[in-house]
Amino acid sequence: MCLAVPVKIESIENDVANCRVGEGDTFIKASLMLIDPKPEVGDYIILHAGFALRKLDPREAQESLDILRDMARAVQGQEHLADEF
Repeated sequence: MCLAVPVKIESIENDVANCRVGEGDTFIKASLMLIDPKPEVGDYIILHAGFALRKLDPREAQESLDILRDMARAVQGQEHLADEF
């Protein structure tokens, strides 16, 4: 299964964006060669396998991040159940 993740562009150099993942201190590089028109610093993009697939509306990006965060919390909350069996 593949997962495309919304990330925020913090800087761009030579068609490669340095992007923040979520609200933490995790960064990842993204090639912008597949997107036209090119996104700018501050834009959100969908990233998959190192390539930006499309630009996102900030509200849509936040909704996606909220859903991913809720899913992660749900999985973490269930980890203790496996220890009981």
